[in-house]
Amino acid sequence: MFTGLIQALGTLQPIGAEQVRILWTSPITEPTLQDIARGDSIAVDGVCLTVTEILPQGFVATVSPETIARTTLGHQSNMSHVNLETSLRVGSKLGGHFVTGHVDGVGYLQSAAQTARSWEMEFTTASEAVARYIVPKGSIAINGISLTIAECSTDGRWFKVAVIPHTYTMTNLHELQPGSLVNLEGDILGKYVDKLISYRPDRDTESLHPESLQTFYSSSVPDSLSQANQTMGQTVSQTGITPEFLTEHGYL
Repeated sequence: MFTGLIQALGTLQPIGAEQVRILWTSPITEPTLQDIARGDSIAVDGVCLTVTEILPQGFVATVSPETIARTTLGHQSNMSHVNLETSLRVGSKLGGHFVTGHVDGVGYLQSAAQTARSWEMEFTTASEAVARYIVPKGSIAINGISLTIAECSTDGRWFKVAVIPHTYTMTNLHELQPGSLVNLEGDILGKYVDKLISYRPDRDTESLHPESLQTFYSSSVPDSLSQANQTMGQTVSQTGITPEFLTEHGYL
Protein backbone atom coordinates (compact mmCIF):
# COMPACT_ATOMS: atom_id res chain seq x y z
CA MET A 1 0.00 0.00 0.00
CA PHE A 2 1.28 3.47 -0.94
CA THR A 3 0.09 7.06 -0.56
CA GLY A 4 0.90 8.58 -3.94
CA LEU A 5 3.48 11.01 -2.51
CA ILE A 6 6.66 10.57 -4.56
CA GLN A 7 9.91 10.37 -2.60
CA ALA A 8 12.51 10.34 -5.36
CA LEU A 9 13.18 10.04 -9.07
CA GLY A 10 15.21 7.26 -10.62
CA THR A 11 16.26 5.83 -13.94
CA LEU A 12 14.98 2.53 -15.26
CA GLN A 13 17.23 0.14 -17.15
CA PRO A 14 15.86 -3.17 -18.51
CA ILE A 15 17.94 -6.24 -17.66
CA GLY A 16 16.90 -9.01 -19.97
CA ALA A 17 13.22 -9.71 -20.54
CA GLU A 18 11.82 -9.66 -16.99
CA GLN A 19 14.15 -7.64 -14.77
CA VAL A 20 14.77 -3.93 -14.32
CA ARG A 21 17.50 -1.97 -12.59
CA ILE A 22 16.43 1.22 -10.82
CA LEU A 23 19.14 3.76 -9.99
CA TRP A 24 18.73 6.95 -7.94
CA THR A 25 19.28 10.12 -9.93
CA SER A 26 20.21 12.25 -6.93
CA PRO A 27 21.42 11.76 -3.33
CA ILE A 28 18.72 10.00 -1.30
CA THR A 29 17.71 11.82 1.88
CA GLU A 30 14.47 9.93 2.49
CA PRO A 31 15.14 7.51 5.40
CA THR A 32 12.81 4.82 4.06
CA LEU A 33 14.66 4.72 0.77
CA GLN A 34 18.00 4.52 2.54
CA ASP A 35 16.81 1.49 4.51
CA ILE A 36 15.30 -0.63 1.72
CA ALA A 37 15.93 -4.37 1.89
CA ARG A 38 15.32 -7.40 -0.28
CA GLY A 39 11.62 -8.23 -0.34
CA ASP A 40 10.48 -4.64 0.18
CA SER A 41 7.78 -3.18 -2.06
CA ILE A 42 8.51 -0.01 -4.03
CA ALA A 43 6.14 1.75 -6.41
CA VAL A 44 7.93 2.48 -9.70
CA ASP A 45 5.80 4.91 -11.70
CA GLY A 46 2.86 3.58 -9.70
CA VAL A 47 3.67 -0.10 -10.29
CA CYS A 48 4.30 -2.15 -7.15
CA LEU A 49 7.58 -4.05 -7.58
CA THR A 50 9.48 -6.25 -5.14
CA VAL A 51 13.15 -5.56 -4.48
CA THR A 52 15.23 -8.64 -5.34
CA GLU A 53 18.73 -7.15 -5.11
CA ILE A 54 20.22 -4.11 -3.41
CA LEU A 55 22.68 -1.97 -5.38
CA PRO A 56 24.96 0.82 -4.09
CA GLN A 57 22.76 3.41 -5.81
CA GLY A 58 19.49 1.57 -6.31
CA PHE A 59 17.93 -1.88 -6.62
CA VAL A 60 16.87 -4.64 -9.00
CA ALA A 61 13.30 -5.90 -9.38
CA THR A 62 11.59 -8.62 -11.37
CA VAL A 63 8.78 -7.56 -13.70
CA SER A 64 6.25 -10.19 -14.77
CA PRO A 65 4.99 -10.43 -18.37
CA GLU A 66 1.53 -9.36 -17.11
CA THR A 67 2.98 -6.18 -15.59
CA ILE A 68 4.92 -5.39 -18.76
CA ALA A 69 1.77 -5.87 -20.86
CA ARG A 70 -0.54 -3.79 -18.66
CA THR A 71 1.72 -0.86 -17.73
CA THR A 72 4.13 1.60 -19.29
CA LEU A 73 7.18 -0.26 -17.95
CA GLY A 74 7.31 -2.23 -21.17
CA HIS A 75 7.46 1.01 -23.15
CA GLN A 76 10.10 2.83 -21.11
CA SER A 77 13.21 3.86 -23.02
CA ASN A 78 16.61 3.17 -21.51
CA MET A 79 17.55 5.57 -18.66
CA SER A 80 14.03 7.12 -18.55
CA HIS A 81 13.01 8.75 -15.28
CA VAL A 82 10.52 7.03 -13.01
CA ASN A 83 8.74 8.09 -9.82
CA LEU A 84 9.65 6.14 -6.68
CA GLU A 85 7.80 5.61 -3.41
CA THR A 86 8.30 3.03 -0.66
CA SER A 87 5.31 1.29 0.90
CA LEU A 88 3.28 2.96 3.65
CA ARG A 89 4.44 2.13 7.16
CA VAL A 90 2.11 1.83 10.14
CA GLY A 91 1.93 5.22 11.84
CA SER A 92 3.11 7.16 8.78
CA LYS A 93 1.19 10.17 7.50
CA LEU A 94 -1.31 9.54 4.73
CA GLY A 95 -0.89 12.71 2.72
CA GLY A 96 -2.36 11.46 -0.55
CA HIS A 97 -4.81 8.57 -0.84
CA PHE A 98 -4.60 4.77 -0.67
CA VAL A 99 -2.66 3.58 -3.72
CA THR A 100 -2.21 -0.18 -4.16
CA GLY A 101 0.39 -0.16 -6.93
CA HIS A 102 -1.87 -2.37 -9.06
CA VAL A 103 -2.30 -0.36 -12.26
CA ASP A 104 -5.74 -0.52 -13.87
CA GLY A 105 -4.64 0.66 -17.30
CA VAL A 106 -2.71 3.24 -19.25
CA GLY A 107 -3.61 6.63 -20.66
CA TYR A 108 -1.78 9.47 -22.33
CA LEU A 109 -1.19 13.17 -21.81
CA GLN A 110 -3.41 15.21 -24.09
CA SER A 111 -2.19 18.67 -23.12
CA ALA A 112 -0.46 20.65 -20.35
CA ALA A 113 -0.76 24.36 -19.73
CA GLN A 114 0.83 26.50 -17.04
CA THR A 115 -1.43 28.86 -15.11
CA ALA A 116 -0.64 31.44 -12.44
CA ARG A 117 -0.73 28.84 -9.64
CA SER A 118 -0.51 25.39 -11.19
CA TRP A 119 -0.18 23.22 -14.24
CA GLU A 120 -3.46 22.07 -15.79
CA MET A 121 -2.93 18.67 -17.37
CA GLU A 122 -5.49 16.80 -19.47
CA PHE A 123 -5.36 13.04 -19.91
CA THR A 124 -7.25 10.52 -22.03
CA THR A 125 -7.68 6.78 -21.53
CA ALA A 126 -9.38 4.08 -23.57
CA SER A 127 -9.42 1.71 -20.59
CA GLU A 128 -12.89 1.08 -19.17
CA ALA A 129 -11.21 -0.32 -16.03
CA VAL A 130 -9.90 3.21 -15.41
CA ALA A 131 -12.70 5.35 -16.83
CA ARG A 132 -15.46 3.93 -14.61
CA TYR A 133 -13.72 5.27 -11.48
CA ILE A 134 -13.05 8.77 -12.82
CA VAL A 135 -15.36 11.18 -10.96
CA PRO A 136 -15.17 14.94 -10.29
CA LYS A 137 -13.08 15.69 -7.16
CA GLY A 138 -12.16 12.02 -6.90
CA SER A 139 -8.65 10.64 -6.53
CA ILE A 140 -6.48 9.20 -9.29
CA ALA A 141 -2.90 7.91 -9.28
CA ILE A 142 -0.96 9.03 -12.37
CA ASN A 143 2.45 7.38 -12.58
CA GLY A 144 2.00 6.72 -8.87
CA ILE A 145 1.23 10.37 -8.02
CA SER A 146 -1.86 11.06 -5.95
CA LEU A 147 -3.89 13.75 -7.74
CA THR A 148 -7.42 15.13 -7.58
CA ILE A 149 -9.64 15.15 -10.65
CA ALA A 150 -10.74 18.70 -11.41
CA GLU A 151 -12.96 17.95 -14.40
CA CYS A 152 -13.91 14.88 -16.40
CA SER A 153 -16.14 13.73 -19.22
CA THR A 154 -19.31 11.81 -18.42
CA ASP A 155 -17.77 8.52 -19.47
CA GLY A 156 -14.54 9.23 -17.59
CA ARG A 157 -12.30 8.73 -20.60
CA TRP A 158 -11.09 12.33 -20.46
CA PHE A 159 -10.12 14.16 -17.28
CA LYS A 160 -8.15 17.15 -16.07
CA VAL A 161 -5.97 17.60 -12.99
CA ALA A 162 -4.36 20.72 -11.50
CA VAL A 163 -0.78 20.06 -10.40
CA ILE A 164 1.00 22.40 -7.99
CA PRO A 165 4.52 23.55 -9.05
CA HIS A 166 6.26 21.45 -6.37
CA THR A 167 4.66 18.20 -7.55
CA TYR A 168 5.19 19.10 -11.19
CA THR A 169 8.90 19.78 -10.66
CA MET A 170 9.70 16.92 -8.24
CA THR A 171 8.07 14.14 -10.31
CA ASN A 172 8.36 13.04 -13.90
CA LEU A 173 5.20 14.92 -14.86
CA HIS A 174 7.40 17.76 -16.13
CA GLU A 175 8.96 15.36 -18.66
CA LEU A 176 5.67 14.35 -20.25
CA GLN A 177 4.86 15.47 -23.76
CA PRO A 178 1.48 15.23 -25.51
CA GLY A 179 1.03 11.58 -26.33
CA SER A 180 3.27 10.34 -23.50
CA LEU A 181 1.88 7.18 -21.87
CA VAL A 182 1.15 7.12 -18.13
CA ASN A 183 0.06 4.46 -15.64
CA LEU A 184 -3.38 5.02 -14.12
CA GLU A 185 -4.92 3.53 -10.99
CA GLY A 186 -8.44 4.34 -9.82
CA ASP A 187 -9.34 4.93 -6.17
CA ILE A 188 -9.62 1.56 -4.41
CA LEU A 189 -12.46 2.88 -2.22
CA GLY A 190 -14.45 3.58 -5.37
CA LYS A 191 -13.87 0.02 -6.52
CA TYR A 192 -15.32 -1.43 -3.33
CA VAL A 193 -18.31 0.92 -3.46
CA ASP A 194 -18.88 -0.07 -7.09
CA LYS A 195 -18.80 -3.75 -6.13
CA LEU A 196 -21.26 -3.27 -3.26
CA ILE A 197 -23.84 -1.19 -5.11
CA SER A 198 -23.77 -3.47 -8.15
CA TYR A 199 -24.43 -6.57 -6.01
CA ARG A 200 -27.54 -8.47 -7.15
CA PRO A 201 -28.68 -11.53 -5.17
CA ASP A 202 -30.43 -13.01 -8.20
CA ARG A 203 -27.06 -13.39 -9.90
CA ASP A 204 -25.54 -15.28 -7.01
CA THR A 205 -25.29 -19.00 -6.48
CA GLU A 206 -27.85 -21.10 -4.66
CA SER A 207 -25.60 -21.17 -1.60
CA LEU A 208 -26.47 -17.54 -0.92
CA HIS A 209 -30.24 -17.96 -1.03
CA PRO A 210 -32.09 -17.56 2.30
CA GLU A 211 -33.33 -21.17 2.22
CA SER A 212 -29.78 -22.50 1.81
CA LEU A 213 -28.48 -20.22 4.54
CA GLN A 214 -31.22 -21.43 6.89
CA THR A 215 -30.30 -25.06 6.16
CA PHE A 216 -26.63 -24.35 6.80
CA TYR A 217 -27.43 -22.49 10.01
CA SER A 218 -29.66 -25.27 11.32
CA SER A 219 -27.10 -27.99 10.61
CA SER A 220 -24.05 -26.05 11.86
CA VAL A 221 -25.18 -24.23 15.00
CA PRO A 222 -25.64 -26.21 18.25
CA ASP A 223 -29.30 -26.69 19.21
CA SER A 224 -28.92 -24.80 22.48
CA LEU A 225 -27.44 -21.75 20.78
CA SER A 226 -30.00 -21.89 17.99
CA GLN A 227 -32.82 -22.02 20.55
CA ALA A 228 -31.36 -19.12 22.50
CA ASN A 229 -31.07 -17.01 19.36
CA GLN A 230 -34.64 -17.80 18.35
CA THR A 231 -35.89 -16.91 21.84
CA MET A 232 -33.98 -13.64 21.79
CA GLY A 233 -35.31 -12.84 18.35
CA GLN A 234 -38.91 -13.40 19.50
CA THR A 235 -38.34 -11.19 22.55
CA VAL A 236 -36.92 -8.35 20.45
CA SER A 237 -39.78 -8.56 17.97
CA GLN A 238 -42.31 -8.36 20.82
CA THR A 239 -40.76 -5.70 23.06
CA GLY A 240 -38.07 -3.98 21.01
CA ILE A 241 -34.53 -3.29 22.24
CA THR A 242 -34.79 -1.54 25.62
CA PRO A 243 -32.29 -0.85 28.46
CA GLU A 244 -33.95 -3.67 30.39
CA PHE A 245 -33.51 -6.08 27.47
CA LEU A 246 -29.80 -5.19 27.12
CA THR A 247 -29.23 -5.59 30.88
CA GLU A 248 -30.96 -8.97 30.92
CA HIS A 249 -28.75 -10.27 28.16
CA GLY A 250 -25.49 -8.93 29.56
CA TYR A 251 -24.94 -5.82 27.40
CA LEU A 252 -25.22 -3.24 30.20
